[in-house]
Amino acid sequence: MLSRNGNSVSTGASVAETLAATLHSVLGGESGGLHEPLFGGKEKEYVTQCIETGYVSSVGPFVDRFEAELAAYVGAPHAIAVVNGTSGLHLALVAVGVQPGDEVIVPALSFVATASAVRLSGGIPHFVDVSPDTWGIDANYLRDYLRAALIPSGNSWINKITGRPVTAIVAMHTLGHPCDSAGIAVVAGEFSLKFVEDAAESLGSFSRDLHTGLAGDVGVFSFNGNKTITTGGGGAIVTRDASLAARMKHLSTTAKVPHRFEFDHDLVGYNYRMPNINAALGVAQLEQLPDFILRQRALYSKYEGAFEDLGLGDVRSESPGTASNYWLQALLLTPEVANNRDQMLSVCLDEGVPVRPLWKPLNTLSPYRDCPSDDTPVVNDLYARVICLPSSASLA
Repeated sequence: MLSRNGNSVSTGASVAETLAATLHSVLGGESGGLHEPLFGGKEKEYVTQCIETGYVSSVGPFVDRFEAELAAYVGAPHAIAVVNGTSGLHLALVAVGVQPGDEVIVPALSFVATASAVRLSGGIPHFVDVSPDTWGIDANYLRDYLRAALIPSGNSWINKITGRPVTAIVAMHTLGHPCDSAGIAVVAGEFSLKFVEDAAESLGSFSRDLHTGLAGDVGVFSFNGNKTITTGGGGAIVTRDASLAARMKHLSTTAKVPHRFEFDHDLVGYNYRMPNINAALGVAQLEQLPDFILRQRALYSKYEGAFEDLGLGDVRSESPGTASNYWLQALLLTPEVANNRDQMLSVCLDEGVPVRPLWKPLNTLSPYRDCPSDDTPVVNDLYARVICLPSSASLA
């Protein structure tokens, strides 16, 4: 293996040093955090309006404005702003009808919140592998797996081993890159499964001109501090279904029945509405979203050029037919250097370059080891070979 200057890169130390040096060169010493927010718009102005008017909690004009402008950007008829992405996933699963004891199909490659939301709804995660191309669930694999793992029972499908009903699928768009959500939606229909898209990382990503989050029954976004846009803490649910939107909005406001003065609640609800002060931040961030995505795509091009001739691996690029927001840049190491992954991570961190691996496969985490799971060789391989790179929009 050769470095850019033609010198042999064979030891773990030299591979790690090559990675760190390359990142320093690309970033020019300005790495900050892995994905830091960029505040270059009217954030302070809008937040100040909240403080001056006193509308800082879950009622206020910025909540309505953020929901409307987010829905317009995504192309969804309905958007419900919530306190974070995890609460949005939980609410979506409850609203589509996941019952305690139901199994929900989940990719083994995802942030833990995907599985946590299933458990919060009373469901049981049922883990599957992902595509080596999209890093998300593959529709054809999913169809074949479900045919082998499930048996029909009336209008539903049952896990032939556990005897539990399988009622929903949650697919995740890994690092902002769209999976085959349209194909998954077809499979979901074939097996009478509800389809929730975990679009936490993919605001601004499209698959064949359809924004992520719109192929299934519900899509959920996150606006944590490390996302493409941030509301500090926050999330949002989008859907085309008016009745489902009304149900989720009602549940998110403690299921309170509208009345001038009575506190009447007709269901077990949740205090999940986004505060106005967070929505104000989101409105300002949403105004800058097109520029943020251009910056992320430019940063990908910088990384792609820097790693092209190093022989360390390939920078993750968008799949054919998709437009990615490139939320988190990632280097897929070659098999020859993958055994040096931990040393590469350690050297970069020691030198002040924020890098990280992918999440540990969900089916290996202690709360979920006993959950149903297919074999996940692709997930295991990606976990062993991927290093996530500094990805703040300001770096471009």
